[in-house]
Amino acid sequence: MMDAAERQRLLVAWNDTAAEYPREAGLAALFEAQAARSPAAVAVVCEPAQLSYGELDRRANQLAAYLRKRGVTVGTPVGLCVQRSLDLVVGMLGILKAGGAYVPLDPSYPRERLAFMVEDTRVPVVLAQRSVLALLPASGADVVLLDTAWEEVARESHAPLHVEVPAESLAYVMYTSGSTGQPKGVCVPQRAVARLVLGSRFARWGADEVFLQLAPICFDAATFELWGALLHGAKLVLFPAQPPTVDALKDVLVRHGVTTLWLTAALFEALSAARPDALDGVRQLLAGGDVLPPAAVRERLARGGVLVNGYGPTEGTTFTCCHVMEGRVAPGPIPIGRPIANTRVYVVDAGLRPVPVGVPGELLIGGDGLAWGYQGQAALTAERFIPDPFAQAPGGRLYRTGDRVRYREDGALEFLERLDGQVKVRGYRVEPGEVEEALRQHPAVAEAAVVARPDPAGGKRLVAYAVARAGEALDSRGLRAFLAESLPEFMVPSALMPLAALPLTPVGKLDRAALPEPEVARPAGSAFVEPTSALERQVAGLWAKVLGVERVGVEDHFFADLGGSSMSVVKACALLRDELKRDVPATRFFEHPTVRAFTLSLERDGDAAADTQDNEAHVDRAQQRRQAIRRQGRRGNHGNG
Repeated sequence: MMDAAERQRLLVAWNDTAAEYPREAGLAALFEAQAARSPAAVAVVCEPAQLSYGELDRRANQLAAYLRKRGVTVGTPVGLCVQRSLDLVVGMLGILKAGGAYVPLDPSYPRERLAFMVEDTRVPVVLAQRSVLALLPASGADVVLLDTAWEEVARESHAPLHVEVPAESLAYVMYTSGSTGQPKGVCVPQRAVARLVLGSRFARWGADEVFLQLAPICFDAATFELWGALLHGAKLVLFPAQPPTVDALKDVLVRHGVTTLWLTAALFEALSAARPDALDGVRQLLAGGDVLPPAAVRERLARGGVLVNGYGPTEGTTFTCCHVMEGRVAPGPIPIGRPIANTRVYVVDAGLRPVPVGVPGELLIGGDGLAWGYQGQAALTAERFIPDPFAQAPGGRLYRTGDRVRYREDGALEFLERLDGQVKVRGYRVEPGEVEEALRQHPAVAEAAVVARPDPAGGKRLVAYAVARAGEALDSRGLRAFLAESLPEFMVPSALMPLAALPLTPVGKLDRAALPEPEVARPAGSAFVEPTSALERQVAGLWAKVLGVERVGVEDHFFADLGGSSMSVVKACALLRDELKRDVPATRFFEHPTVRAFTLSLERDGDAAADTQDNEAHVDRAQQRRQAIRRQGRRGNHGNG
């Protein structure tokens, strides 16, 4: 159905993305060159401390020398398990300068998952901090605590090591959800990272930019944040190691003059609904990880600035396509745009033949952003990374994304759906099969199913359904606690419903469309308890609005019973401030997760504030009396004189 002209347009013209960039340089060498150009400029800020480019370079050199003495060389994987801090940036650079590749180990992950990642990559060294030491699994790796061993590290020379590291060498191994029940490690080369932030035009780069580092260390958006700043001489501001509430995020954005910010589609939607003015000072906002809501996009653009819809799997190094928007946008879905520099994309049918404009097909990606493949999984690598049938030279590869898309007439791509069961939750790719397999490991569970449903707070949330074994009873709270021992927080279903049986189609397959809507899951034997005080009724009503349930009892658990998520906390904090005039930290929801406990904490806040006001009034009165006495004394002295 395609003539030669359309085939030329699809395969060649719309893939003409070649751009100059230092293709053969390693990341450490690129950073060293930038540090030499701007040694006094502020490189990274983690309140209350900061490092200049020169200081960061010297510290990373010392750590690199220290790691070389511990056997780290070109290609050696090194674990990096630290909180968001200066140690994170120094550790990452030190590993690369030694020739190694960093393996991000998120301290919020369960110990079991961290153990799998350490074993799978066989890291000989793990860089950590004392605060996370107890989380690390027992292994043969040499653990270096950056916050306590730095005195020893500082004895090393701060001169550059000049280790020769080819651009095709490994930069990092990042783990994503796997359909087999275990996460899979994506091996990303250094050239792929350089291609993301050098030579690309989807964002504005330069020394006058201020990037916020907000993404978790195990999420590949952190690659854009870290290297987009450090390879351009920009300032990198690390968000505090806490949940990003609206007010906390706005405070950091304003205080540091952040100009470039990346958000998941879910967080962007939640912020747009709760406090659209929070992003007013950011001149370029990037969002992605899922479909962007058109209404939120148009509202953001009406307030000014640039908004970029960024699309790309971890296997394509953060971004494959970008759609840059400014001013008004056309009605309809927000496209994922065109391939960024040095990236190629193809839309094909089941036989890997290109399809015409407007016809849906699977998206294949190629170019310098492609990962090596999966750590220790040759068969899966061969299945997903295939020979490039459109390559001009032999040896080319393409990655099968599993995403169904189509070309628009203007050359922009539009995302339609997944071709498999994979879902996106708060920007993370989740294989429901991995969650289902973890749930089946519980001794009381016979069958399980997991689906993604809309989250009332924005984005999607996971909902699990379980069937008990004969003679067993299922408790939702207990099952979620069981899953939390092996799965990261974003993979633990926010709602878990016991069922007598899973619904099936006429041919005996699971009928996911027939799975019921989630309900409030109170523990067995517990009943709905009405709010009694005015404040309890206000809090219960606000929680019901945020969580999309009809009513909330005072003993209902925000997370375990009501399906709350981190997005729900963001929205609830904003509503508490707007409707109840209460400023509360996000941690309050985790410390006091029932209406009764939460309300008591608010009452204690009020009592403390009243005591403070009484004390301040008492101090004011005492100061007034002292001033009056001094005035009287001065008048008396003048009279005696």
